[in-house]
Amino acid sequence: MSVYLVAGTATPSTPAALADHLPTRRPRHYPSDTSDAEWQVLAPHVPAGTGRGRPIIYPRRDVVDAIRYLDRTGCQWNALPADFPHHKLVYHYFKRWTDDGTLNQMHNHLREQVREHLEGRDRQPSAALIDSQSLRAAETVARPSRGYDAGKKINGRKRHIAVDTCGLLLAVLVTGAGIQDRDAARPLLWALHACFPNIRLVWADSGYAGKLVAWANDQLRLTLQIVAKLAGQNTFVVLHRRWAVERTFSWINRCRRTVRDYERLPEHHAAMVQWAMIIVMTRRLARHQHT
Repeated sequence: MSVYLVAGTATPSTPAALADHLPTRRPRHYPSDTSDAEWQVLAPHVPAGTGRGRPIIYPRRDVVDAIRYLDRTGCQWNALPADFPHHKLVYHYFKRWTDDGTLNQMHNHLREQVREHLEGRDRQPSAALIDSQSLRAAETVARPSRGYDAGKKINGRKRHIAVDTCGLLLAVLVTGAGIQDRDAARPLLWALHACFPNIRLVWADSGYAGKLVAWANDQLRLTLQIVAKLAGQNTFVVLHRRWAVERTFSWINRCRRTVRDYERLPEHHAAMVQWAMIIVMTRRLARHQHT
C-alpha cells in the first residue's frame, strides 16, 4: 500500500515571516493570479527567504502565482509561461514548502481564519466528514504507488479526505486506487484524532461500515456515524452531511491538475489538493475584507 498523509495541526501563535516586498516584475493577467487583496491575506504566511545562500532577487508573489497557475490549468512544469520565474525554481519552492511544513502551516492558518471570520465558528472543529475519490493516473505515476479500483474501473490513485462541517480540508491521504475505503480510514482517522483532539463525531458513507465503527470508538473514542442512501434511491439525492464533503471534491476539481493524477510522488498530489483549497480560501477571505 502506497500512502502519504497530510493532516493539519494548530498554527503557532506567532505568524510566519513576512513575505519579501520586492516589486513584482509581471502584470497580473491570468485568472489564477492573486489579486492585491488575496496577496494581502496570503503574504504573512509565505516565507521571506531560505535563511541561507544567495539573497532573494525575485518577488515571492510570482512564485506563488506560478504554482497556482500550474494547479489551476494543469500544465506541465516546463510549460509555465515565460513571464513566471524559471520552472525549476518554482518547482524547487513547491517541493521545499511541501517538505518543510510551510504549505501545511499556510493552509491551516487560512482554514482557521475562514472558520472564525466567515463561518462564525471556533478555530478548531469538533466534527468531521470523510470520503474518497479515485483518479486516473498519468504515465508519470509509478506502478508501486498506483492500483486498480475494480468498482470504478479506474487505474490510478485514490485520495481520502477529511473535512469539517463547512467543507474545509482537514486531512488528505493518498493511496493506490485499489485500497479499500475502510482500510485507508484507519490512518486517516488516527491523524485526525492526533491533530484535532476536539473532534468526537465523524460522518461517513456505507463504504466505511462494519468493524471500523467499533474500532474508531474503542481506539480513538470517535463516533463514526454512517449516512446510508435512502431506501430505493437510484438517482442523485442530497444526503444529510454527506453533501459537504462532496462539495469539497467539486472545489478541488476546479483545478485541472487535481482532476487526474500527474504527480510522481503521492505527497505532491496531496500538495496540489492543498493548493486548490488555498485558492478557494484566499478568494473567500479577500472578498470578505472588501465587503
